[in-house]
Amino acid sequence: MKILLVSGFLGAGKTTFIRHLAEKTGKRFVVLENEFGEAGIDRELLIANNEDAFSPDAVWELAEGCICCSMKGDFAASVLTIANALNPEILVVEPTGLGLLGNIVANLRKIQYERIILLAPVTLVDARLLERGMAEHPQIFADQIRSASRILLSKAEGLSPGERQNKANLLRELNPHAMIQTSPYQDNPEDWWQGLFGDSHGQPLVSEEMDVPPPDFESAGFTDASFPSGAHLLCFLQNVVAGAFGGIYRAKGVVAVGKGAALRFDVVCGRYSVTGAANERIHKTVFIGQNLKRELLRKSFSRMPLTC
Repeated sequence: MKILLVSGFLGAGKTTFIRHLAEKTGKRFVVLENEFGEAGIDRELLIANNEDAFSPDAVWELAEGCICCSMKGDFAASVLTIANALNPEILVVEPTGLGLLGNIVANLRKIQYERIILLAPVTLVDARLLERGMAEHPQIFADQIRSASRILLSKAEGLSPGERQNKANLLRELNPHAMIQTSPYQDNPEDWWQGLFGDSHGQPLVSEEMDVPPPDFESAGFTDASFPSGAHLLCFLQNVVAGAFGGIYRAKGVVAVGKGAALRFDVVCGRYSVTGAANERIHKTVFIGQNLKRELLRKSFSRMPLTC
């Protein structure tokens, strides 16, 4: 069983990358999701958008803990269970955005043997938040970058060539050995995608496990969230980024809108987006940040009037 680690801070686009990986390679693989939030939704999003690639038993979930520290034992046991029970050719692991990639690599090396091969890890970096992330969460950002074999700059479409080069230079200072790509990875040829399953990981760049406390974030998850209309959802998201529900850094979910419709939303560090969600049948939301106003969030899904 080959294991591909797909790392990146909160909102970097890890789940989106895994969806592209399935589409571009045409391979069926098992995914192990490690979600920080109370109500994990990435499993449902993967299955709903790629039913041909992911069956329900092909996406596993470890929630409410981090596989780099508090859940190391559960993670190792899950990997061995998947190897013995399912024996897939490929296992893709998506750690929580707050996880230390170096620690996860070290943990996997303890159970690595002839039937378990660690592939070259991939780290996604949100181009808009690189400098801010390094300033606010330097140890986590630096570890995820230094421990990767491939670094992909995500959400960089609006940057000039000079701005992209500046980002690449910063990444290169942290990891002079990795392959760094600043252009959209979605445009890579098929052989590049297939190559992700062929490169084994050499000696880890981070050789010792780190004991770094995670950011003082909390999470709140809700099911069956709904709004009377899309306008109500947009008003709600404006209030989210304005701080009306606490210091929300990351939020995502699928909500019912009107009669029978659904929309998917994403919030990352003061920015939000909304897309259609025709295939999603389960409506879940999760909010990650500090000083969350849970009851106010809950009431906002009770069709109470919102003021923008």
